[in-house]
Amino acid sequence: MRNLYFPLAAALLWAACATAPHTMPLTYPDTRTEDVTDTYFGSEVADPYRWLEDDRSEETGAWVETQNAVTRGHLDAIPFRNAIRDRYEQIFNYEKVGAPRKIGDRYYISKNDGLQNQSVWYVRDGLDGEDRVFLDPNTLSEDGTVTASLSSASDDDKYIAVMRNAAGSDWQEIHVMDLETGEEAGDVLEWVKFSGASWVGDGFYYSRYPAPDGSEFSAENTFHSVYYHKLGTPQSEDELVFRNDDEPNRYHFAYATEDNRYLILNSSTGTDGNNLHIKDLTDPNADWQMVVDGFNTRSNIVDHMDGRLLLMTDIDAPKYRLVAVDPANPSDRSTWTDVIPESEHLLEGVSTAGGQLFATHLKNACNAVTRYDADGTNPREIALPNATGSTGGFGGKKDATELFYAFTSFTYPTSIFRYDMATGESTPFYIPEVDFDPAGYESKQVFYPSNDGTMVPMFIVHKKGLALDGQRPTMLYAYGGFNISLTPSFSTSNIVLLEQGGVYAMPNLRGGGEFGEDWHEGGMLLKKQNVFDDFIAAGEYLIAKGYTSHDRLAIAGGSNGGLLVGATMTQRPDLAKVAFPAVGVMDMLRYHKFTIGWGWIPEYGCADSSKVHFDNLYGYSPLHNLKDGTDYPATMVTTADHDDRVVPAHSFKFAARLQAAHTGADPVLIRIETNAGHGAGKPTGKILDEQADKWAFMLHAMDFEPQY
Repeated sequence: MRNLYFPLAAALLWAACATAPHTMPLTYPDTRTEDVTDTYFGSEVADPYRWLEDDRSEETGAWVETQNAVTRGHLDAIPFRNAIRDRYEQIFNYEKVGAPRKIGDRYYISKNDGLQNQSVWYVRDGLDGEDRVFLDPNTLSEDGTVTASLSSASDDDKYIAVMRNAAGSDWQEIHVMDLETGEEAGDVLEWVKFSGASWVGDGFYYSRYPAPDGSEFSAENTFHSVYYHKLGTPQSEDELVFRNDDEPNRYHFAYATEDNRYLILNSSTGTDGNNLHIKDLTDPNADWQMVVDGFNTRSNIVDHMDGRLLLMTDIDAPKYRLVAVDPANPSDRSTWTDVIPESEHLLEGVSTAGGQLFATHLKNACNAVTRYDADGTNPREIALPNATGSTGGFGGKKDATELFYAFTSFTYPTSIFRYDMATGESTPFYIPEVDFDPAGYESKQVFYPSNDGTMVPMFIVHKKGLALDGQRPTMLYAYGGFNISLTPSFSTSNIVLLEQGGVYAMPNLRGGGEFGEDWHEGGMLLKKQNVFDDFIAAGEYLIAKGYTSHDRLAIAGGSNGGLLVGATMTQRPDLAKVAFPAVGVMDMLRYHKFTIGWGWIPEYGCADSSKVHFDNLYGYSPLHNLKDGTDYPATMVTTADHDDRVVPAHSFKFAARLQAAHTGADPVLIRIETNAGHGAGKPTGKILDEQADKWAFMLHAMDFEPQY
């Protein structure tokens, strides 16, 4: 009998598991099944946990509470869980400072004193001026779950748009603030999602959806549209700039060039591929002009300089190039001229500042930044703190005399530097003090063969002089999708593992963007299995080289990476001891039916569209490939009740099916965060608890006791 309503028996069970983690199975709550079947191209597919898709039902709410009770009972009984949290809080508790942003004569800087739930925005007059609070998001909610970030400022530097998110949701509100007084101007825009604010004149362009019909956290979002909001007017009077009534499932974004000459419309069918149009804002009768047609390539307009549009594109350049485009005839590709040609390394991004170009390349998943004159001549590579790290922030207005950028690596805490445009020299602006000695650790990059012989790079981080005895607790983390590149970055959470003699490994799987579009396309659609093969090969490499063993290996990933972990543990349940599928896309047959899931069809394909895609998706969908009577890894599925990107139903259904199929003694649990979303903006307290639970669960399942 599976139920949770015998408190004394449950308490005895948790106590027994705390001292002998692998000797007896947990008792899981009963999860009701129902007779629901869908037919795809003649194949019947059962969906017995369909009822868990209703995030507003009382039954689903009760299920969440019951599952969380089981999970908390297990985690709270781990003897060293609280010691891990205490140590993590100690490491995490240092001042974190963002890059200064100059607006007019003032600088705006985000700071967190160490344990504040959200960073506070400060303003100072001059770079050496005294800080005063401009906006404290911690005052916007009792539990610290409302975030607020500064978007663009008006051309006269009097107002700024502030993007607010509540409880981790993708839904945003735009509030306008007076930069002089720090007071709200009164303008509040609702139902905004995936948008910025681009000021032109006395207002700004932004994108929004209609108010959702049904649950705001799971109902499908359609008709993403561009509006212009005039300062001081109600949202109901906003001007509709663009809406495609024939194609409800598309994204539309609009932004102006810095000189306000051209409005750029970026449209896409999802997360891969886009087209571009421009409109001359100096001509009230101007129509939209096509720049890039179709949705099979990826391009964006960087700016308008010296009468040319600067277009970064993968057209005829899978590793991207920057071209100059004549705005009078922008779609004629025969007139395009290279400003920064394609090279052997991925051109990750180009920004402008002070009339110069700053190009960021990715060399074996590490950043390098080069400064050019506006015509692409006179290249000068900017000296970064070291060659194996990540950087960002090279951008500013055309009159900028300085820039601020961030740099980080696996052993280099995120630091802020000031770059002098006149001298080309960088000086430290803020270097954090972390309770961690980087001199005792090392990171390296190795290449290993995947199943088809493709060589895949992987970063490995550990203590110097680590004994390769096959016993190191190892976290293997990856993503592998959506053209997203994983590059070195500092994590206070990973220190918890590293200082215990553990290993952190991060491979750059196909499907990511580290080596351009060929690498991306090698892991999407019908080639998605390559991603799982790359990940499995990474685990086998770590075992073969003596870093770890099956009993000391954990696999982890979030969102698309949660899908990665789910597919890996169903295909190779013997590979790892522990699995952490976080906020994962687990139901590959129905993902497109919730919120903006339809936007992922270019990456995954759609089970409804063809038998080929159905067969492919059904073949690896984590939910549908769990098999009864299988000993799966110790698993902690994680999700959140306000995740409106990858809705929690994915994790709910996967966890319910996993608990029914699993026959081993290792725990298979789901941890459901309340009043939280996909991950962004999570308050510090929730971060500390979540990471402590993760490391405690992992080490306990590995029968490894940390030393504190």
